[in-house]
Amino acid sequence: MSDSLLDRQIQKRPAKVRLRGRILFLTEDPELIKKQLSGWDLPWDTKNPADNPKLRDDISTDEITPAHYCFYFDQTLGEIPYLGLKCGSVLPIGRSDVKKGGFVCSVSGKRRGKGSSREQSPYAEMCAGIQVAISENIERIYKQNCQNLGLLTSTNFSLIERIRAGEEIPLSEFTTGEDEITKQVIEYGGLFPFNVARLQKRVFLPPMKVAGALPRRSMTLAEKIFAKHMTTPEGSVGVAAVEPGDTGFTRVDLRFSHEYVTPMAAIFYEQNVGKNVPVNDASSIRFFRDHLTFLDEVISEEKKKLGLLDLATQLKFKQEDFSKQQGIKLHGELTDRKGSEGICHSVMLETYALPGQVNVGSDSHTPHVGAIGCIAFGIGTTDVFNSWITKDVRVKIPESVKIVIRGKKHPNVTAKDFILKILSLDYVRSGKALAKVMEYAGEAVEALSVDERATMTNMAAEIGGFTGIVAPDEKVIEFLMERRGMKRADVEKMIEGLKSDPDASYAQIIELDAAEITPMVATPGDPGNGKYIRELNTPVPVEIAYGGTCTAGKNEDMDMYAAVLADALKQGKRVAPSVNFWIQFGSQETREYCKRKGYVEIFEKAGAHVIEPSCGACINAGPGVSTRADQIVISAQNRNFPGRSGPGQMYLASPLTVAASAVAGYISEYEPKGQRELVTA
Repeated sequence: MSDSLLDRQIQKRPAKVRLRGRILFLTEDPELIKKQLSGWDLPWDTKNPADNPKLRDDISTDEITPAHYCFYFDQTLGEIPYLGLKCGSVLPIGRSDVKKGGFVCSVSGKRRGKGSSREQSPYAEMCAGIQVAISENIERIYKQNCQNLGLLTSTNFSLIERIRAGEEIPLSEFTTGEDEITKQVIEYGGLFPFNVARLQKRVFLPPMKVAGALPRRSMTLAEKIFAKHMTTPEGSVGVAAVEPGDTGFTRVDLRFSHEYVTPMAAIFYEQNVGKNVPVNDASSIRFFRDHLTFLDEVISEEKKKLGLLDLATQLKFKQEDFSKQQGIKLHGELTDRKGSEGICHSVMLETYALPGQVNVGSDSHTPHVGAIGCIAFGIGTTDVFNSWITKDVRVKIPESVKIVIRGKKHPNVTAKDFILKILSLDYVRSGKALAKVMEYAGEAVEALSVDERATMTNMAAEIGGFTGIVAPDEKVIEFLMERRGMKRADVEKMIEGLKSDPDASYAQIIELDAAEITPMVATPGDPGNGKYIRELNTPVPVEIAYGGTCTAGKNEDMDMYAAVLADALKQGKRVAPSVNFWIQFGSQETREYCKRKGYVEIFEKAGAHVIEPSCGACINAGPGVSTRADQIVISAQNRNFPGRSGPGQMYLASPLTVAASAVAGYISEYEPKGQRELVTA
């Protein structure tokens, strides 16, 4: 490590802070927001909260910093915050409005910072002058990104009066209830200065509460994996046991990032560590060019004139340069045709991740690989660049929620229907699952393939969970033998003991009956808007159908698209003339799988558009996005936040439902052969 870090002078924040400026209340009423932007201060009664205007809940990072503006990775982001914030159908905040308004505090309702792990969101708020974000509850990655950057957060609405009065507020108001390490990160003003102090041995690293305890406590699967990876204050790796609330640093086996994050992390690294300083263990780092390879096909002329397409290209070049300089493996753009080698999550599952590992990635859907029994979670830019220094990331051992799905599912029900059902539960929608491990179990889950399990672990991100995981079993052994050519004995040894103890403790156990779940959709606006298709009162016509992304671009997803379209061709049907149906592979491995199985011919014969791997439409950066507010889209992707994939109305559904709807021209359940009575009952 660079000697300059060991010699650097690091100062803590003052013990008291005074926030001089205005407060922006992000209300459901767009007119109230516009009035605040024009100079009016909204009255707020902290003693009688029911008398106050309703605050916007579920503000996603897509709304704080829409995807196209994340091509910026400097202080230009200060012009961007809340450009995508929707109040009904209105976008009340324009470019630079927040920065010009002199706001130091931003207030919202429940589940602030949902969705993407993009650190550009809190960075944009900071660059616009926001110093503290207040919300009823805050999503894990967004909150950690705020702490890493030095943006204060709180769920204490009584601070509003004190900020308005210009009081000096003890820093302890923002550290109360936090673990010892997080307190110190806040006190040092961010993760990097804290880590410098850690390298200088100036910070306090608490021991695990039960480290070395005998007898070893019963643990969940996630706790067992963490116990093997936690670093001790002395610098060794592995402790006897952990329990929820323990804090420390977990050694990571694999770290990855993509072109949305790598450039900003690389600049942070070069500015703070040094351009010629090698990263810690380049062999365990992977880079991906997977998000923006089709951007030029959908970006508007207006955004091109703003130079956003050129900025996106610069992201690609910066990642390539840093990769070459540091000797880091880059899964890049194809050279012989348009597209990428594969979406990061797909490639990590197919090629790299192993049971029992800890993986981190610059994307909220990093839990994808939990399908084979490893801990994987999303981190932000500052965490990424700090992990290049230390090869570990800070973590507070999360509680686990066990979701047991018993019984046997219907033939036209998939893992996507399971997860949409889970997302619709009050426990999840109320935010009680935030920052917890989702451990999926039960006969219906055990019957799922690894590809299908990955849909559920992937969408732990939509739950707001820390990660998702399934205990590895025979299905995982077969997956690793088939996809990696691994030997059975090696995999069996690897997964030995990777299951929760029978008497392990859970924050909540949720039980569902697979037989009671029929095909679902999430209606526009949020993945938690789950509804059985049979509950839709009138037919919903579809103009765009999209099957792809990390969530639904896997081999078994392709099996589903092919089954529906092959069945349609046998009946003399094709994709409805009114529908554009896009099928996008998640990786080159999946593309080759489809070629071997003859699926590409089926897709094209049925009238679907087949495209190479990329995140694409899911982030408004590829074919399959909507272009009009009145367009209705049905998609197998993971999110339908306002504006995420264009201005249209997006319904989320399973691959079976998406393909069936593309053929019918309206949202429809798939009727497997011999099961027509199922969907007409």
